Amino acid sequence: MKQVSVLFLVVLLILPVSCKRIRERGIFGKKARTLEILLARQDSIRVADSIKRAASLQKAIEEARLDSLIRAEQEKSAYEAQIKKYNIVVGSFVTPEYAQAWAEEYRMMGYEPQIIRTDESKFDFVVAESHDQYARAARRLEQFRDTVEIDAWLLVRK
Repeated sequence: MKQVSVLFLVVLLILPVSCKRIRERGIFGKKARTLEILLARQDSIRVADSIKRAASLQKAIEEARLDSLIRAEQEKSAYEAQIKKYNIVVGSFVTPEYAQAWAEEYRMMGYEPQIIRTDESKFDFVVAESHDQYARAARRLEQFRDTVEIDAWLLVRK
């Protein structure tokens, strides 16, 4: 009887501790640890996925930026290729709106004016005609001064 009461007392003391441990770890002590490992793995997968997504987005932004730079260079080259070396200028303006209005005046006269912006100057030049050869440009400039615009001048592009 004495042994049974001692055994009962031991079980009574161990039982609350072991029940708590069983709830936390499971019967074999691996339940909580496995759950922690799975949660940690899920978090690391989520973080890795976020990093990949951010890297992909950054790469797409960089590619778009490079594409726009290339496109801008091509447009600049095409613009410079269409402008000839000798240009008959009928007006130069600091304000782009005035240059547009003056170009529209010459468009209504039947010309196809262009607005040239140079890196060296803050002015926008309204060009009525462009020529590749100096002799032709000089002849047209004299005719232009006599008939259309007395203040016209020749802009030579390098």
